[in-house]
Amino acid sequence: MEKFMNKELNISEEEELKIWRKYKNLRGETEKVFLLRKYFPLVKYVAGKIVPTVPSNIDFNDLIGFGNFGLLDAIDKFDPNKGVKFKTYGITRIRGQIYDELRSLDWIPRSVRQKYKFIEEVRMNYKEEKGEAISKADLCERVGMDSSQVNRISNMVTDSNIGSLDEFWTVKNDEDDIALIDTLKSSENSNPLVQIEQNEVKQIIAEEIKKLPEKEKKVLILYYYEELTLKEIGEVLSVTESRVSQIHSKAIRFIRSSLDSLKKNLV
Repeated sequence: MEKFMNKELNISEEEELKIWRKYKNLRGETEKVFLLRKYFPLVKYVAGKIVPTVPSNIDFNDLIGFGNFGLLDAIDKFDPNKGVKFKTYGITRIRGQIYDELRSLDWIPRSVRQKYKFIEEVRMNYKEEKGEAISKADLCERVGMDSSQVNRISNMVTDSNIGSLDEFWTVKNDEDDIALIDTLKSSENSNPLVQIEQNEVKQIIAEEIKKLPEKEKKVLILYYYEELTLKEIGEVLSVTESRVSQIHSKAIRFIRSSLDSLKKNLV
């Protein structure tokens, strides 16, 4: 057992498959610990992607704790005989577990969420009708609130929201969910209907990103494409890590608001 526990984690696919099958057949603690050690970096990866989108009272270690439960569940339920890599399956389960835990901590009163929903509906309907974003003055007049009320409600909800460009969308005629960020990358999906819908999402996202200020564009590129951490992005842009998080959240809120009407047609 000791020899096995000290075995290099970077093993061949054949060796790993043997470990998976042995664990599934015998439920051995040794194999389980090995798999947990090997795939724990997935928890850190997912937590690192989610942490900029959660309230400030939730820290990285909280997300790690939530994600560990997802990893345990994924290892128990994974079927190595289906030909799917555990990395793909594990990330989905870990992300889902973290989101479930975060939603259970939701502290926003229902009345505030209802007001926020009304504000966003007015904003979206105006854009669909006029083809441009509504001004702050017009928005306040239409929702019957002053500027400070609109800002307070929007900040309360958006600061507590979980989700980013890693958020999963369900696309019609497709059995799998896709992450919004993945629509910006090449797809191997051969279903032409799905391709058309994904291309539509991709085009809209690209157009909305063009409208962002230069610093917000850079944050999205560095975070989602270069996969830098918030701290590293801060060093590149000469701003604090918390400021990067604020810029990221603002950019995501803008894009998600623009995509709300499209999302209703995709789910």
